[in-house]
Amino acid sequence: MITINGVCEAPKPGAPKSACTTVVTRAEFEKLADSLQPNMPPQVRQQLAMQYPQILFMSQQARKRGLEQNPHYLQVLKFTKMELLRAELESSLQEEAGKIPQSEVKDFYQKNASNFEQTTFLRVFIPKTRQADTPKDGATPADSEAVRKTSEANMKSVAEDLHTRAAAGEDFDKLQKEAYDTAGVKATPPPTLNANVRRDNLPGPQSPVFELRPGELSGLLNDPTGYYFFKVVSKTMLPLAQAQDEIRAALRNQRLQAMHQAMMKSVSADLNSDYFGDAPTTPATQGGARPVPSDRTSPMSPPQSTQPKE
Repeated sequence: MITINGVCEAPKPGAPKSACTTVVTRAEFEKLADSLQPNMPPQVRQQLAMQYPQILFMSQQARKRGLEQNPHYLQVLKFTKMELLRAELESSLQEEAGKIPQSEVKDFYQKNASNFEQTTFLRVFIPKTRQADTPKDGATPADSEAVRKTSEANMKSVAEDLHTRAAAGEDFDKLQKEAYDTAGVKATPPPTLNANVRRDNLPGPQSPVFELRPGELSGLLNDPTGYYFFKVVSKTMLPLAQAQDEIRAALRNQRLQAMHQAMMKSVSADLNSDYFGDAPTTPATQGGARPVPSDRTSPMSPPQSTQPKE
């Protein structure tokens, strides 16, 4: 897989550099890459392979200089070991949290059925003001406000008329185009048919659509951008087979959070304010991140490109 000439892991005393060769097999390299970053992308794997000879050689040179006993190295090594152990624990907790029985998935699906309801509906959007209604040059703030209010009142009247015509059975695509034409919007009108939309896919002001039955028309809804009305076409449930990956992810996150909380509830830290002075207090993040600045590559970071900077 990788043949490194002039470098060997345990060179024999007095042996010429040319006689020293290190061979890294495919299995050894893949084990290293997967340890550093599971599912490492091919490009990053190639960068690692290109950097590995340099890393191996430089580490040997460091040992020859006795840097393994350098106090700075030993302190960083101590902290790095704690980081690695924390990362191993985190991986172990995630694996444990992911062991979710199918019965628990099914129970979550049944108890949260509304989250998996899909609604197909027709929707018309009416902009709140006409694009042509802009204050004249030199207009006072009072004049500008008067123009805005008049424009909003006119478009509200248009919205009410379109809503009435929708209730009488007019085509939604036709109504949507008329809304844009009246508002002076040159963009292509949005499609009125929206299929299999779930509750978390719509903003709060439009959520009343999910309370309607098939065939029902909503009232005229108002939000900061304009007016809406909906007509429900049908309602279905996302099948459990399609929802279970999402459910497992949600349950895994819940379990993992509970594990963290249970594990850390007995841990606290009192900082000496006299030492830290006016430095703002930043809460520790779950899972942990290296809190000290460093120009060194973290042992858990993927290798960076070795191309010279422009």
